[in-house]
Amino acid sequence: MKASQFFISTLKEAPADAEVVSHKLMTRAGMIKKLGAGIYSYMPMGLRVIRKVEAIVREEMNRAGAVECTMPVIQPAELWQETGRFDKMGPELLRIKDRHERSFIVQPTSEEVVTDIARQELRSYKQLPKNLYQIQTKFRDERRPRFGLMRGREFIMKDAYSFDRDMAGAKASYQVMAAAYRRIFDRFGLSYRAVAADSGAIGGDLSEEFQVIAATGEDAIVYCPSSSYAANMEKAEALAPAGPRPAPGQALVKTPTPGKSTCADVAELLGLPLQRTVKSLVLATDTLNEAGEVARTQVWLLLLRGDHDMNEVKVGKVPGLEGFRFATVAEIESHFGCKPGYLGPIGLKQPVKIVADRDVAVMADWICGANEIDFHLTGVNWGRDVAEPDLVADLRNVVAGDASPDGQGVLAIERGIEVGHVFYLGTKYSQAMNATFLDENGKPQFMEMGCYGIGITRLPAAAIEQSHDERGIVWPDAIAPFTVVICPIGMDRSAEVKAAAEALHDDLAAAGVDVLLDDRGERPGAMFADWELIGVPHRVVISDRGLKEGQLEYQHRRDTAATKVPASEVSGFVKSRLQV
Repeated sequence: MKASQFFISTLKEAPADAEVVSHKLMTRAGMIKKLGAGIYSYMPMGLRVIRKVEAIVREEMNRAGAVECTMPVIQPAELWQETGRFDKMGPELLRIKDRHERSFIVQPTSEEVVTDIARQELRSYKQLPKNLYQIQTKFRDERRPRFGLMRGREFIMKDAYSFDRDMAGAKASYQVMAAAYRRIFDRFGLSYRAVAADSGAIGGDLSEEFQVIAATGEDAIVYCPSSSYAANMEKAEALAPAGPRPAPGQALVKTPTPGKSTCADVAELLGLPLQRTVKSLVLATDTLNEAGEVARTQVWLLLLRGDHDMNEVKVGKVPGLEGFRFATVAEIESHFGCKPGYLGPIGLKQPVKIVADRDVAVMADWICGANEIDFHLTGVNWGRDVAEPDLVADLRNVVAGDASPDGQGVLAIERGIEVGHVFYLGTKYSQAMNATFLDENGKPQFMEMGCYGIGITRLPAAAIEQSHDERGIVWPDAIAPFTVVICPIGMDRSAEVKAAAEALHDDLAAAGVDVLLDDRGERPGAMFADWELIGVPHRVVISDRGLKEGQLEYQHRRDTAATKVPASEVSGFVKSRLQV
């Protein structure tokens, strides 16, 4: 292809609302154009990247035995009402009405529609297993769309759904998809990790996220450098400390801490390590009556070490804490007789359930609030000063240096961007929508399901976050908008340069190389700057001087300098550098 036939629109400056590198560079490189909040046009340069991502995904999904279909963007509300998600999903689900006042939604995902297809079409065990997938536009009405394609409202996603006759079959289908995802992300040429993820309310351990490694990633990825263990922060287990709890060594003392309401401030005031302090978090759970009104409220006190952070997913799995909320100030004052900042488990006004994190459960001589403004207690010990906790559980986020749950070393943490997720659903949707098949005995059984997603339009943004420099994007070969760009200098003035450039272009194109010839007549500096910004991996420069010397210049986007290559060998040289 020639540049004069294509659509190239680069900018020197990024728009003021572009916050992250991928948003800035995709806009400057003319890959996306903002239409509204979280809504973008995919310009020709960006669409080429998206189509390459789609092609790899489609090839591997087909290879894994999945069958492609397309489901509507606009879906009847009735299907979503069957599963309860029409009401439960909240404002992210865009609800609309047609001229007849019938309710519809703009799909954020398609579990309901695909389950409706399955319950109509898959009637016998002989038709299972099946896996249907689509590459389709989705919409989620994000409260605060930002970061360009990283968190937009309209996006393209590949979503697949497997249907099996039993749990064993569903697990086998899951493994097929997990393997396919690894092939997909290997082909993209990006550095990524497949990490164990929390399965939410459905339960089970079959859930993995695929995270592109990037320093700017929103997600924390926990892994063990000396083993294969990897999990997201929600899933990573903080092991109980080894050894018994030490015996008390200090007396309980009520200590003045004027104006010091945080563990960090108290530790600094007392000249003690932050690890000696214990923070108090007050939660509540409500029991509803048949009318949906609150019949009873249970207040809980969670105790974590001062330098640790609560993991809400883990807390939600503690028996009795499902559906918890943070307690109100009024509830806190009625139970503790004190405002937040100086709370602790001693001297309560009303009983609460106490849950200690595993680390706190083995601490001695610790520091906590005294339930009195401007005072804390030092030298607190279990059994002597406060009753043993009602429950001990893993309540916290892991930190670097914690023991790996597999016993193979210590944990490290890096940042990542989630671009894929494989998930075992079980019968959540098939039961809600009565999607059954007849088994060998003619008895109806609920289908076992799995779902598998890849953020098609998010992935290019993640690739840029991982790989860029001060000049622009650095694409891997597999998903670059063009693999090779030929930059002739003075093509409009030199018949020799023009002939050499067109000959090289035609030779590479005939070999199946995705090559572009820049015939715009731009000055060398402007031409090079454009292609470095756009991030084409391989560049060949042809000039009169070089042709007279019998040499052309090749430079990979990551190279700091060009390599001179004999003109007669440049085609083979470039082909040898391409990543197949």
